[in-house]
Amino acid sequence: MPLSKHPYPFILLLLPTLLFCQVKETNPPSFIKTINFKGNTPETQLPILKLGEYVVLEFDALNGNEDDYYYKIDHYNYDWTPSVLMKSEFMDGFDNQRIRNYENSFNTYQIYSHYQLTIPNEQTRRLKVSGNYLLSVFNNNGDLVFSRKFMIYEDQTAVGVSIKRSRDVQFIEENQRVEIIVTSNNIQLNNPTQTIKALIVQNNNLNTAISNLKPQYTLGNQLIYRYDTETSFLGGNEYLFFENKDVRAANTGIRTIDLQDLYHNYLFTNIERASKPYTYNPDINGKYVITVLDAENPNIEADYVWIHFSLVPNERFKNKNVHVYGNFNNYVIDESTRLLYDQRSNVLKNAILLKQGFYNYKYVVVNKDGSLNEGAISGNFYQTENNYKVIIYYRDLGARYDKIIGIGEGSSVNISN
Repeated sequence: MPLSKHPYPFILLLLPTLLFCQVKETNPPSFIKTINFKGNTPETQLPILKLGEYVVLEFDALNGNEDDYYYKIDHYNYDWTPSVLMKSEFMDGFDNQRIRNYENSFNTYQIYSHYQLTIPNEQTRRLKVSGNYLLSVFNNNGDLVFSRKFMIYEDQTAVGVSIKRSRDVQFIEENQRVEIIVTSNNIQLNNPTQTIKALIVQNNNLNTAISNLKPQYTLGNQLIYRYDTETSFLGGNEYLFFENKDVRAANTGIRTIDLQDLYHNYLFTNIERASKPYTYNPDINGKYVITVLDAENPNIEADYVWIHFSLVPNERFKNKNVHVYGNFNNYVIDESTRLLYDQRSNVLKNAILLKQGFYNYKYVVVNKDGSLNEGAISGNFYQTENNYKVIIYYRDLGARYDKIIGIGEGSSVNISN
């Protein structure tokens, strides 16, 4: 039997796949809750920071062990494949450091430890380049606990964003279309159809983002994106919400309360909205804010409460998998978010352990093929107020990594034809 020059040829075949696979965020175990990953905003959202700004990661460990946790930072290309940069090329200082700032909960039924990490810090002094980053948190044994994406940009271009109705009559009542104009005043964009890529994110949800968009044409120093279907999103509907900053009394959206081992809050039963006319209902586009009444530090004084969701069943989603959806768990769909039918009360029910605060949520349907239908229960309306962020990536000819050279933001509150 002839021998190959390479003793393990199958490894060589697999290597490109292993090296260039897209990274995905790792979801935490059940005892890790309320992962707040934010910049200089009061509510949690996808952190998109200007080069030199700080980012804050907070989370709670409900096991009461006061475990040690460590963090690592990695740099990625626009498509979330690993970049070729070494640590020293994108970071001043060191990662793989222990998260030193933590406090135990105070005066709460649920015992937990609250951890907080700010970057830059004394060990990780500076992130030197723009682009995509992944922050990973490990336990004392080196096992990955969870990871979160964030982005850093350089302010080198102006990105104009406007939201329009769909040009397609078939979708004119339910779709929203994003138009983009990128103006480069102090940077020369060489061969933009090859070197420029745009990403559009609706309501800070990377799961539904539209990526790899190339400019349609150039006009002077402007790049123009006026697509129809390529930049269209379903409008969805405004998020439902509740607030339980006082667990001892019924607040906004809460019908009754009950104290067992922990407090239980029972929300008003919701109904299907897809067949109803659109009604404007101000929301914070799926996000949440931790808040508590009569306390100085919500980080350690806010308690954990079992939130009971309920939904009236409907023929539109009969025998479908229905889930609660929102940024409270980074838009993750799993068994903990699934509603089950309760025959005695004739409603779909679920209970989720959440920290006190103001929360947005909606109900979505997961199809048998695993695809998500956000509008099956809430509906899709072009009038819905949504937030859109546009991120512009640039890799010059011969460059080794993808810069982010500008971001733009727009709202559909003043949508036009």
